[in-house]
This record gives sequence, structure tokens and C-alpha cells, in this order.
Amino acid sequence: MIDPWWIKQLNKPLNRLAGVAVGVGLTANQVTLMSFLIGMLALPALAYGHYLWALIAILLNRFGDGLDGAIARQQGATDAGGYLDISLDFIFYSAVPFGFLLANPAQHGAAAGLLMLTFMGTGATFLAFAAIAGKRGIDNPRYPSKSLHYMGGLTEGFETIVVFTLLCLVPQWFNPIAYSFAVLCWVTTISRLYAGYQTLGGD
Repeated sequence: MIDPWWIKQLNKPLNRLAGVAVGVGLTANQVTLMSFLIGMLALPALAYGHYLWALIAILLNRFGDGLDGAIARQQGATDAGGYLDISLDFIFYSAVPFGFLLANPAQHGAAAGLLMLTFMGTGATFLAFAAIAGKRGIDNPRYPSKSLHYMGGLTEGFETIVVFTLLCLVPQWFNPIAYSFAVLCWVTTISRLYAGYQTLGGD
């Protein structure tokens, strides 16, 4: 919901760090892959109840996700890089609730499963519209630097980071937080379905 504002605040420091990264020879795709691998360490950390380590892995992943975009803008963004970035992002997002499920299947199974199903809804509506929007050349004024057409919504990247952080800080509240966020994500999914269908000429 506030991603455009949040991204604007981060642009300047990320661009400085990207300049340093480019100077030492790092590429955007290398940072994307490293960030993904670090982020996936949250899965075993969550499964074994090491919530602080999981939070560190999650935050480093999200930091890398911002940095790789800044590097790409300096080196020249590519379709292959954008594809790699968004694909790994969605795998990572689902890995976090799965980690909580593994930690306590009996207690967290239903809430974690619902959250993963919910992420499928937000992801599917996002990616399906992005594919057709790219085919039709639909402008994306709110996210001009993105490689794909980003549909907004009540729950976007910033809100997801906040929720993941809360889950790691108060894991005993996993179920109510997960159920509440799932409801908000379904609002995003339904609004994207409606807006996307109307934008593409639905009756």
C-alpha cells in the first residue's frame, strides 16, 4: 500500500551502496541469488525455533532485493534479471510461513497453509496482469523503475516485511497474525482481480 513512498525513501541510500557494489564487480543477478540463498536460511531457522536468526535472514533478503534493483538500474536492467528476481521473491515469501508450519505442524498448520494459499492468490493476480500488461504496453507510472507492471494493493512488499518481522518477534502470536494478514491479502487479491479484469476490457 505504501511501497511507492517507501521505495522513494530508500532510493538514495541504495543507489550509493549500488555504486560501491558495482565498483567491486558485483552484478545485480549475483546479489539476487545471494539474497535468495540467505533468505532461504530463514526456513531451517524457523523450523528449529531460532526466530532471531530467521529475522536476520529475512531482513538481509529484503535488503538485497532492494540493492539488486539499484545495481540493475546502474548497470542496465534486463528482462532475465527481472524474471529471476520476481520468481525467487515469491518462492521466498512462501518459505516463511512454511518454516512456521514445520516448527509446529499441529498448531500452525492451518494458519500457515492458508497464508501460503493466500500468497498464491496475490502472486497469481500480480503476475498474470503483469504478463498481459507487458504484452499490451500498459504504462506503470507508480513503479517506473520496475521490470514488470506492478499492481498495487492493500498488502505489498512493505506490509509483508512488517508482518514477517512481527511473526519472528512474537512467534506465539503466529496464528492470529497469519489469519489477519491472510484476510488483508485476500482484499488485495480480489481488488486486483476486479481492477485487472476491468483494465483489460472485461464486461
